[in-house]
Amino acid sequence: MAALNRSDTSGPRVLMRRIRELMIEPLEAQARLDQIVKLIAKHMETEVCSLYVLRADGVLELYATEGLNPGSVHLAQLRLGEGLVGTIAATARSLNLSEARNHPAFTYLPETGEEVYNTFLGVPVLRAGRTLGVLVVQNKAAGRIYPEEESEALETVAMVIAEMIAAGGLEGSSRPGVTLDLTRPVSYNGTPLSDGIGIGRVILHEPRVVVSSLFNEDPETEVSRLGQALTILRASIEDMLARREVADEGEHRAVLETYRKFAQDRGWVRRLEEAVRNGLTAEAAVEKVQSDMRARMMHLSDPYIRERLHDFDDLANRLLRQLIGQEGIGQDVEDAVVVARNMGAAELLDYHRGQICGLVLEEGAATSHVVIVARALGIPVAGQAKGVVSMAENGDAIIVDGESGDVHLRPAQEVRDLFADKLRFRAERKERYRSLRDVPSLSRDNVAISLQMNAGLLVDLPQLVESGAEGIGLFRTELQFMVASTMPRARDQERLYTAVLDAAGEKPVTFRTLDVGGDKILPYLGHTVEENPALGYRAMRLALDRPGLLRTQLRALLKAAAGRETRIMFPMITDLSEVRQAKDLIQRELERLSRFGYETPSRLKIGAMIEVPALLYQLDPLMEMLDFVSIGSNDLFQFFFAVDRGNANVANRYDDLSVPFLKALRDVVRAGERHNVPVALCGEMAGRPLAAMALIGLGFRRISMAPPSIGPIKAMLVALDVGALSEELTALLDSGEGAGSVGPFLRDFATRHAIPY
Repeated sequence: MAALNRSDTSGPRVLMRRIRELMIEPLEAQARLDQIVKLIAKHMETEVCSLYVLRADGVLELYATEGLNPGSVHLAQLRLGEGLVGTIAATARSLNLSEARNHPAFTYLPETGEEVYNTFLGVPVLRAGRTLGVLVVQNKAAGRIYPEEESEALETVAMVIAEMIAAGGLEGSSRPGVTLDLTRPVSYNGTPLSDGIGIGRVILHEPRVVVSSLFNEDPETEVSRLGQALTILRASIEDMLARREVADEGEHRAVLETYRKFAQDRGWVRRLEEAVRNGLTAEAAVEKVQSDMRARMMHLSDPYIRERLHDFDDLANRLLRQLIGQEGIGQDVEDAVVVARNMGAAELLDYHRGQICGLVLEEGAATSHVVIVARALGIPVAGQAKGVVSMAENGDAIIVDGESGDVHLRPAQEVRDLFADKLRFRAERKERYRSLRDVPSLSRDNVAISLQMNAGLLVDLPQLVESGAEGIGLFRTELQFMVASTMPRARDQERLYTAVLDAAGEKPVTFRTLDVGGDKILPYLGHTVEENPALGYRAMRLALDRPGLLRTQLRALLKAAAGRETRIMFPMITDLSEVRQAKDLIQRELERLSRFGYETPSRLKIGAMIEVPALLYQLDPLMEMLDFVSIGSNDLFQFFFAVDRGNANVANRYDDLSVPFLKALRDVVRAGERHNVPVALCGEMAGRPLAAMALIGLGFRRISMAPPSIGPIKAMLVALDVGALSEELTALLDSGEGAGSVGPFLRDFATRHAIPY
């Protein structure tokens, strides 16, 4: 076997130039593949070159060959893991063998006539870490190993073939009915986070950078571009490490240190430069090496190393964007299903609301803020769909079932038909809920329950009428701040609050003052990295330290409510002194408005959210200071059980229908009754029929939820005998029979009394 040299007449660069010329010729897909394998065999001086492509059924089909029996094309097949070719596809690792027949995975295919060949080099055809096929060269001579430069050259050609496959260039070149793996349907059994069904097309929230230019004209120029981009990348990492907000120790710094090591890794840089000198552009070289690294890391069993895959992907994408000179490539699609590893609430609001019909997250938990916002907007969400980002492409058909958590990527037609029927059924059920819109919120035994809605933006206001809500039990004022690029001015805040009160008319509105910090970061406000942000500098802690910020908001709220009743509620109160400080600020603003001749609210009610367990031991003096209280069950639950609501590993470990938690909620209700102070609950548990049943049984008479939940809750309520439920639930809580969940009891009660849940 002759070694591939680097003269002007042969070698990797000549091979790449010939393939580049071939790619622009007007050829059918099969003819192009036939020419590619011939070129490889000629320039690498091998007797055989073959391409196997992975089909959707997990079979590797011979698509083109030079040297084997041409009649075996599209007939010779191997399953994943079968033979040398199947082993390469299953492991995403190359094989370079001097005696192929002696390898334990060797499988002889009689139809190909390959028994006479010994030396074997096979490389996976990779794109974004996915194996799409295998490219093989073989020789009769034994006892030789293909040099590294030949392996690199074959991997480079494999990358070009991968782009052909991804572009759909090979569809239809096999037998009728055969589809390739790129179009294979994939299903994920995730976690249901927001009810509903979305049928649409994928939009990747962080789309992969698409490399359109693969071949270079001048390798030294490309190496120079690569070097400049690496220098800028390294400088940006050093800059991030030098910033004061990056702690000396901790997770954030550890991630950046990993980036630094990757960026300085000589082996990585050498592979990038070698790919460029083999004929690729700097961008294509980064994509090739990134794909190779991803494929290898995905097949490692060490969980720590696999976790570093995300770090490597991010670093490589930063380098790609530096080379291309842009932040990324998006796509505008009607009926879009956003697919992301995770995202913030403000990022979701950047999308056009009317276009999004679903959200799929690889992470995410039921009480994370992006899910709360999605639920408020009526967007179905499935979380914990591990691996969906790497398997999805922009524009792929996708179905998200927010009721079961199932996600179907590129679904078969029968699956689409099934979900189309399910969607029609849900539309009919939604119409039944709409028929309850004007029905009084009375239980079967005539107990009135005020069903209110949570909101945060002007786009939410039409749902006040559509849902039949009796008011806005929680208006999240921070959303206006989160979607703005700069601090909203006082008059902008006042304009929003006026519009909300106008839309509500005679219905009550409870405004929660600014609740930022923690995981709700305002980039223009400035913040420091905290080890435990949920327990840190947020909500009233931040607001009382920055009274100018809070006073501006209070002034806007009070001016908007001129001559009307309004309700102002303070978040994350921990100590009674914070209530006193907040009430003092309100009083100062009322006096200021009167002094300057402004009309003040006709009636002002001041409340606080019970989210911190410390308040459970200050209930009586708290009630004496306030006109109302509202339980924020999301935060109270996570602090009660010391469970991070955004951590998927523990978020579902504890149950908000557990006996200890329900007893704590009952204590608040009873304290409110002692002092004649209304007690509401505005957390996510209010929007689940079974949980709402429990709340009503505990004595809650006001609950607030996402607008789409009001219909199902009212359907449950009108069938509920509150007296009977309260009697049985009280007996259960007082029985001392352990600290388990009351969920089974509630389901049994609902079944016995024909209550929909």
